[in-house]
Parts: sequence; C-alpha cells; structure tokens
Amino acid sequence: MSVTITRLFDQWHDAELALRDLGDAGVDHDDISVTSRDPDRTGQQAAPGDEEPGIDDDGDVSRGATAGAAIGGIGGLLAGLGLMAIPGLGPVVAAGWLAAAATGAGLGAAGGAAAGGIVGALKAAGHSDDEVHVYSEGLRRGGTLVSVKADDAQAAEVRGILERNHGVDAETRGADYRTRGWSGYDGGSPAYDRVEVETERTINRSSGVI
Repeated sequence: MSVTITRLFDQWHDAELALRDLGDAGVDHDDISVTSRDPDRTGQQAAPGDEEPGIDDDGDVSRGATAGAAIGGIGGLLAGLGLMAIPGLGPVVAAGWLAAAATGAGLGAAGGAAAGGIVGALKAAGHSDDEVHVYSEGLRRGGTLVSVKADDAQAAEVRGILERNHGVDAETRGADYRTRGWSGYDGGSPAYDRVEVETERTINRSSGVI
C-alpha cells in the first residue's frame, strides 16, 4: 500500500538536504516531487518591469539560470526541475509527479497551471481538505513542499528524513496559522512578496516549529 507524505519547508536549504537524504535512502526519484516559491529559487529579485521572472510574453516557461541553479543545488536528484507560473502565486520552481498533476501537461503556464491545480493535485494524492489548505497556504507564503509516495516499508523512514530536516506537517503549521487569524487557503489572495516571506520565516523561527 502506498501513502503520500508531504512536509512544508520554510527554507530551501532544508528541503535540499531532505531531498539528498531521500536519494541516499534509496527512494525512487519518480516518487519524489518538490514545489517551491522560495524567492531565491524563483528569481523574485527581478529587473524593473519584469513582473513574472522566467515567463515570457506568451506565458511559456524559462529553464534558465534559476532552474539550472536549483538543479545543481540538489545534485541533479530531480533533473526535471523547472519554472512554471501559477496564477495567484506567480512563479514556482517544481519537479516531479505533483507538478505534472497540477499542470495537466508538463510545465506550461498555458497548460492548466492554476492555483486550483495544486489544490487538486494534493487532494488526488490523498491529502485531507485541511492538509491541502495548509500546504497550499504555506506555498503561498514562500515555502517549499516536498511530497513523497512511499510504501508501508518506507513510510516511517521517509517521515523521519523530512522531519529531521525541519519539514513541518500540516497539523502543526495549521495550528500556528490559526493562532494568527488564518481560517483557510484562498486562491484569490496575493502571494507573499520577498519582504513578507522573510517576515513569515522570522515568525516561524520564533515559534520553534522549524
């Protein structure tokens, strides 16, 4: 029996270490997916006038320097890593089965890459409505999702790898969000900008849950 295990990372570096550990543990690359709105990965330090870095006037995805740097950062574990646009969230760096399910057809902004695509993909993977809301909100706030399809024999090891690298589960992060007045993910809400992402990370560090 297979289960999907997802954790939210506030820092790309922690997700990167988790990906390396998953590879070292023998987890099949095809069973791993990563989706990130980390400002350093998505090129949010754009030149003036470039509203969606990496996405051209036709809505096509660039596999330029940002994607290449990210591939190098995880040692080639996910060679399909690329940049795609999600309306409401802006650019995300993604690879693996979750990204494919969210877009419907590869990494194309015109191929159904909508915020609802991420929600639908997480639901299809077996996550509860509450988990879907929390993980989607975490992505909106600049986080990184690592999702792994694991069988019963691997599940405990996968959870251990994700959590020792500071991956946070939906129950823990959801409780924290709710203490700050959050009630659920709204796909129409704007994604956090770089300053808001950094503020969010400071709050999360002070809460002691990462």
